[in-house]
Amino acid sequence: MTDEQLVKECVSGSAVAQKKFYDLFARKMMGVCLRYTNDFEEAQDVLQEGFIKIFNKLPDFESKGSLEGWVRRIMVNTALDAYRRSKKHHNDVDVDSVGYMLDSHDFIVESINAEDLLKIIQTIPEGYRVVFNLFAIEGYSHKEIADHLGVTESTSKSQYSRAKKMLRKLLIEKDFIEEGERED
Repeated sequence: MTDEQLVKECVSGSAVAQKKFYDLFARKMMGVCLRYTNDFEEAQDVLQEGFIKIFNKLPDFESKGSLEGWVRRIMVNTALDAYRRSKKHHNDVDVDSVGYMLDSHDFIVESINAEDLLKIIQTIPEGYRVVFNLFAIEGYSHKEIADHLGVTESTSKSQYSRAKKMLRKLLIEKDFIEEGERED
């Protein structure tokens, strides 16, 4: 069954097609939700809310891009909505209190499995994590991030830089990379 056929059957109200649609995307989208939330239960809530939005907007899907990309965009926006509703992100770590021991070069860690990296990413302050996910993983520009989060572009850039530094520090502490290791 093609994506277009699946969408058409879902829109027509087929419970079997809707279940198939959910099964096709739920696991990947749960991974997206986990990157933006603090725990599994919160991620489940975002996932459920996201699928409600997806099924409501499914009649508007025009097959101009990939279905998975369309689903991912809605899920990310749902996670961002939940983030904005949360008051917890206003209590991020004070920038001046964090000891940054690393330079600003990008880094790539290929030896870490996705589950371990996700756990490490979830430990950084929520504001850093959201910007890191949007920029490094979802591919948003700093301008787009600023627009989505209601911050300045320079705030997005600095949050991303701080997130990278904090992640690098955590990777060193957990012995995933050596302190002197650096990739340009």
